[in-house]
Amino acid sequence: MATPTIDQIKALRDRTGAGIMDCKKALIEAECDIERAIDVLREKGIAKAVKKSGRVAAEGLALIKADAKKAVILELNCETDFVSSSDKFQKLIQDCLDLCFEKECANVEEAQAACADLMAEATIAMGEKFQLRRYALVRAEGEQAFGSYIHMHGKIAALVVLSKDLGEGNRGLAMTVASAAPEYLTLADVPAADRARELAIAQKEVAEDPKLQSKPENVREMIAQRKVDSRLGENCLEAKPYALDPDGKLSVAQFLKEKGASVVSFTRFLVGEGVPTAPEAE
Repeated sequence: MATPTIDQIKALRDRTGAGIMDCKKALIEAECDIERAIDVLREKGIAKAVKKSGRVAAEGLALIKADAKKAVILELNCETDFVSSSDKFQKLIQDCLDLCFEKECANVEEAQAACADLMAEATIAMGEKFQLRRYALVRAEGEQAFGSYIHMHGKIAALVVLSKDLGEGNRGLAMTVASAAPEYLTLADVPAADRARELAIAQKEVAEDPKLQSKPENVREMIAQRKVDSRLGENCLEAKPYALDPDGKLSVAQFLKEKGASVVSFTRFLVGEGVPTAPEAE
């Protein structure tokens, strides 16, 4: 029987809000696999909502640079908030952004290689370790247009590609991505693995619900599928309230329909997202 470590229990507790003993039992049942342990807790109704990103533990900034046909978005991490707010760090990330944009780096590995000298010099000057952790080069084709938004001076960066230019709507949709943090564009874009995971949880909930025991099997399966669509649908961009609607009632799907447009893709970087927390001092 696998014995979970204190760090694993703390990590699971941070992500689910469940009690220490519940987390320990779930990890034992899941053989110390945190993702499986999350499912165990959810199946038992102990953890009702899980953010894949986990807690934020890194400092730094995320920025965007774009013209009419290409855009780059990157996240540059450092060790302390003090350094991330300094003029030297601001210059470093801007230099990295400009260099990656000019070189049209295709992926994060190319971006890291291109910026290696800049970060080595910055480490000597500022005494901290720097990491270009996430990066994307995005292109617009035909009539497509970019929308971008930087929140809290670079703590969140959101980039959207639209089927056509919507003027202020470009920024409004990027603001929606930044604030609502959708995981998917539409239900059709949900990866099969994510849907299968949610379906397994929903099927177990339905099977254990006393009120549904008398229902035919096909009806119970339909209820499970509806649960899945509801849960995943809440994490789709099209279901989110459009950020610039003063009443907060207009969904992104409705806004796009009115404009005769669509969102082709979106990218959202929250600084430090998914970085494991450092162990607390005993």
